[in-house]
Amino acid sequence: MLQKTEFIWFDGKLVPWDQAQVHVLAHGLHYGTGVFEGIRAYACPDGSSAVFRLPEHSKRLVNSAKILGINMPYTADEISKAIVETVVANKLSEGYIRPLAFAGEGDMGVFPGNNPTHVIIAVWPWGAYLGAEALEKGIRIKTSSFARMHVNTLMSKAKAAGNYVNSVLAKMEVKQDGYDEALMLDTNGYVCEATGENFFIVRNGVIKTPPLTAILDGITRDSIIKIARDLGYTVEEQLFTRDEVYYADEAFFSGTAAELTPIRELDNRTIGEGHAGPVTKALQAAYFKAIKGQDPRYGHWLTNYKF
Repeated sequence: MLQKTEFIWFDGKLVPWDQAQVHVLAHGLHYGTGVFEGIRAYACPDGSSAVFRLPEHSKRLVNSAKILGINMPYTADEISKAIVETVVANKLSEGYIRPLAFAGEGDMGVFPGNNPTHVIIAVWPWGAYLGAEALEKGIRIKTSSFARMHVNTLMSKAKAAGNYVNSVLAKMEVKQDGYDEALMLDTNGYVCEATGENFFIVRNGVIKTPPLTAILDGITRDSIIKIARDLGYTVEEQLFTRDEVYYADEAFFSGTAAELTPIRELDNRTIGEGHAGPVTKALQAAYFKAIKGQDPRYGHWLTNYKF
């Protein structure tokens, strides 16, 4: 269950959680005309807390609005400042951050017209998205019958609310079959991503991940690639099919919510040894050091705050 905090930032003001309300005829509620981000804050050993890669997330939110043609009333810097204000006001040392910009009430046709854009920032405590045990033991996934939408149908580089109906359908399908997460293929049958995560495999010590064609340009994905190369691994961005995943040595997801989660099984085929492999464990350890401020090489990724 979602754990309430005290305040939500709403159109420039901090309001009590239960008073952050919108009209039922808001355009975004009916047509998915909204953009959002998922961001995490972590407690650091020095007693401070830090938002991970805050400027990049704020910039992507603004860019997503631009892609959808939604007027964004705040700059990326203003969004970043509001996020820090919100976590401090809620005394949140560690947790999840959800900024959302959406078209409000006004015209009710598909065209949003001059409907105002509302912006909210909510924060709350949140542990491992796919379960604490998943970070160690890995998860079971299934290839979904729902393909990731083609790049010429919806805008794949926008983290748009409406895009996630695709993900909801895929997630519901595999959860009902007893799996933890869905693997989605693109419309040509190549491995794409999951419902909210980017995807990696490891074969013979080489890390492979789908290229930035029909996938969201994940900020955690970018972080993992940089960390992997700093550790001396070769990372290749290329297309591959799901049968190559079946005989991979290792596989894992990356994402703000999922962090770095190993995959132990796809379509009833065991991946590698059936648990987190050595490359996955090395990347996971390095990533968690980076996000908690324990590796000075990645200090520039952190926006520190105290309350």
